[in-house]
Amino acid sequence: MDTHTPSPTPAWLSRRALLTTAAASTLVALTASSASSAPSAGRRSPAPETVLLPDGIRPEGITSGPGTTYYVGSLADGRIVTGDLLAGTVATLLPGAPGRALRGLSHDDHCGVVWAVGGVTTPTGTEGHVWCVDATTGAVHHDVVVPGAVFLNDLVLTDDAVWVTDSRVDRLTVITHDHATMSVSGPSFVPLTGAWPGNPSGNANNANGIRLLPDGDIVLNNSRVGGLWQVDPTTGNTREILVSGGRVITGGDGLETDGSVLYNVRGSGQYEVSVLRLSPTATGWAAKWTGARTDETLDIPSTATLAGGWLWAVNARFGVTSPGTASYWITRLPAA
Repeated sequence: MDTHTPSPTPAWLSRRALLTTAAASTLVALTASSASSAPSAGRRSPAPETVLLPDGIRPEGITSGPGTTYYVGSLADGRIVTGDLLAGTVATLLPGAPGRALRGLSHDDHCGVVWAVGGVTTPTGTEGHVWCVDATTGAVHHDVVVPGAVFLNDLVLTDDAVWVTDSRVDRLTVITHDHATMSVSGPSFVPLTGAWPGNPSGNANNANGIRLLPDGDIVLNNSRVGGLWQVDPTTGNTREILVSGGRVITGGDGLETDGSVLYNVRGSGQYEVSVLRLSPTATGWAAKWTGARTDETLDIPSTATLAGGWLWAVNARFGVTSPGTASYWITRLPAA
């Protein structure tokens, strides 16, 4: 793997202050252990407040496993970088390629691969792709082209399939896979029906984050109209998950779950992660807003992952000046 040493003193601009060079140096120094001594996912340990990523990477998706190993994908060139969250390291797993952009990522613990979704720009437009990448070597096991895709955004894994959102087409893409043989088939499609707020113009982002509910149904957020949505994966029938106890869910990017806890990145604000607790009802699921995770170093986070007893949010910094040379990083937040 090609290693990369990020700039030691980036200009980290949050909504409240520009961190000083001295503060940035202190944050970088707060590393605790290497990947070989990483704790289990449920145990807290000394950890850096931030993990620096390569300048200009334009990160969007993050996933983790095993332990505190992380993977981040690039919108700029479709590369995947990896490292250890506690050690603050970074190296290239999958090199970039012209025209490729990666969004959602998910580590498959069963077979040691990273699934990634995004697109490739061609002379005739943009193709939607789902990639299966070896998490150790970076070898691409599968590259599945999705017909009719417009903006493949995020994904979740089940025992035998990859489920993908397309933010501008009201359907879920399904690719079945076999862990033993590493074979895949599909894609097939499940239209979103029922109460799902359709996107007939196709010009705005609808379905974005996707995760599994405790009963095996799917939960989506909606970047255009907000809210949380429960989907029957067999039929595509969708109902709204009622949210109580705090702020209204006005949007959202990535989702992450830990049992009955649901994290909605930018669900109620551009510089925070909303925290909700799920509970079953007679007709489906409900959610209670219990607070938000914020930090001085959050700068428009896009997705988050749980590792080492912490929640780690990657900062996409959408709208930053000169994104091709800007600094990027991962922020550590308390888990619920």
